[in-house]
Amino acid sequence: MISLKGVCVDFGAFRLLDDISFLINRNDKMGLVGRNGAGKTTLLRLMTNVQAPSAGHIEMPRDLKIGYLPQEKIINEKATVFDEAMLAFEEEIDIKNEINRIQHVLEKPEKSNEEQLMDLFQKLSELNERFDFLDGDNIEMRVERVLLGLGFERDEFHNVLATFSEGWQMRVELAKILLTHTDILLLDEPTNHLDIESIQWLEDYLVAYRGAIVLISHDRMFLDKVTERTVEINYGRIYDYPVSYTKYVELRDERIELQKRQMDSKQKEIAQIEKFITRFRYKATKAKQVQSRIKLLDKMDTRDVDEINVSEISFRFPDCKPSGKIVIECEGLSKSYGEKKVLSDVSFIIPSGQKVAFVGKNGQGKTTLSRIIAEDLDHTGLLKHGHNVRIGYFPQNAGKFLDPKMSVLETAESSAHEDSRSRVRSVLGNFLFSGDDVQKKVSVLSGGEKSRLALAILMCRPSNFLVLDEPTNHLDMISREVLKYALIKYKGTLIIVSHDRDFLDGLTDVVYYFNHRAIKQYPGTVGEFLQFKKLSDMKELEKSLNSAKNSPKSMKKSENKSQWEDKKELERKKRKLTTQLEKVEKDIEVHENMLSEQEAKMNSSENAEDLSIFDQYQKTRKRLDELMYEWEIVNDELDNV
Repeated sequence: MISLKGVCVDFGAFRLLDDISFLINRNDKMGLVGRNGAGKTTLLRLMTNVQAPSAGHIEMPRDLKIGYLPQEKIINEKATVFDEAMLAFEEEIDIKNEINRIQHVLEKPEKSNEEQLMDLFQKLSELNERFDFLDGDNIEMRVERVLLGLGFERDEFHNVLATFSEGWQMRVELAKILLTHTDILLLDEPTNHLDIESIQWLEDYLVAYRGAIVLISHDRMFLDKVTERTVEINYGRIYDYPVSYTKYVELRDERIELQKRQMDSKQKEIAQIEKFITRFRYKATKAKQVQSRIKLLDKMDTRDVDEINVSEISFRFPDCKPSGKIVIECEGLSKSYGEKKVLSDVSFIIPSGQKVAFVGKNGQGKTTLSRIIAEDLDHTGLLKHGHNVRIGYFPQNAGKFLDPKMSVLETAESSAHEDSRSRVRSVLGNFLFSGDDVQKKVSVLSGGEKSRLALAILMCRPSNFLVLDEPTNHLDMISREVLKYALIKYKGTLIIVSHDRDFLDGLTDVVYYFNHRAIKQYPGTVGEFLQFKKLSDMKELEKSLNSAKNSPKSMKKSENKSQWEDKKELERKKRKLTTQLEKVEKDIEVHENMLSEQEAKMNSSENAEDLSIFDQYQKTRKRLDELMYEWEIVNDELDNV
């Protein structure tokens, strides 16, 4: 569907992508991975013709429909949330307007001759079929479903976009892309502005999407759920793995280990060659052999190992004198910004050593409570710190508190505890500051680089209570793992605000769920909480959608609809269900044949110890049961039409 052949991208003398070639097939679900700055976003820009390659070419069908979500986009802030999302249905709206126009003409048939009337009826029939194919009657319901899934409340649908933050505006842009009929989705960090519940909804949506997906994300769990293929960009080259992210990491580590062994062997070979050249360089009798070895040395590939294995990186927060048994005691706490109440009558106790995850939709008060705890932001009610509590705080805007005149290294060394100063360079390296980067002034750093520097500084200061607000926002996979391992080993108390489920998994033991100005505590892991919450939310969402579907407004028929149109609609439904039933029956027949073949193989003595055949049999059996259930549902629907 999209073919990249020999693609190169140069920025001055620096080559970002070097001779890249791969094919994206019609149903590929691909994850693009690599360190920050490796060229992932550039690849997406190439595929959308936003940027041209320096060499090579990209081939794709002319009629290919691409949905592209960049990390940043200019939004029409004057439009409402609902109206902006409805722009995804330009074709459906145009068809509906034309149908209404033709129906208006047909209401006065005396003004047209018979031939004109026949043409109009024919055109109306074609338009109705196209409209049905596009599911045009349900576009408003579809918009509502996607907006609700992405975290909007119904009473926000008709608010103008200017009243929302940039993150919420990008959610509307994502909604438009998901609602548009596309052949391939190119998504650059689509979860950046989403909370955990919205990420889960998006996962399910993309898994069911019929088309290709190329996805850039630092959310491991999201990649594992959505993708089935991983393309790694590393120092201008690519490595293509037909597996999801976690399996790719295993294969990548095996590749790196092999590269290390090959590099060790190559270095020994180089040393022997250099020793020979040095020893016999000035001997006339060995001149030919020396020149031969010099040429061999020039041809040898001496490229470094691709990437550091995260399992070899380790860092610990500096030790700190323990706090008392109670770290935070809160009773009847409330917080308002003007007339807007964010938290209302909140009470909880956090004991020493507990690791708490703050989760919930954006705007529900997670950051506000973090600031109250760490910065003593004004509030009503009681908030009391325990004995000997020393707080280490990482706010979302941590970078703005750094001195712009100091270098990266100076900033880290001046802020680090004396016991950690010897390891400052190592910590900076883990957060992507290495070589000459440590001499950069803070003033020239990007927002993401400043946040990484602030996080590195925090890891060099002793504290017994950490409050971290979205610490992984600007980190790549390896840096996230470094931080997670350090927090797992951390002996103090932890509060962390994050939407990265994989990062939270195995890190926290209590969940505080923020919703409608209140907080509810869930003992257990984030994974256990999400399983419970997802089941609960799905029931609520299904109930709300059924209510909308059965409302008088949605059930009302167009007054201009004639009897022959109703009959045609009934016939269309029957045809659609009949086609669906035939397809299911064919699938059942195929899987029944597969099951028979697999049973025969299992009964054969030659395959007595081959467990893979039994696994295939189990999968086929499960799929056959699903198809039989689907057949019953479709058959019942067809009987009731």
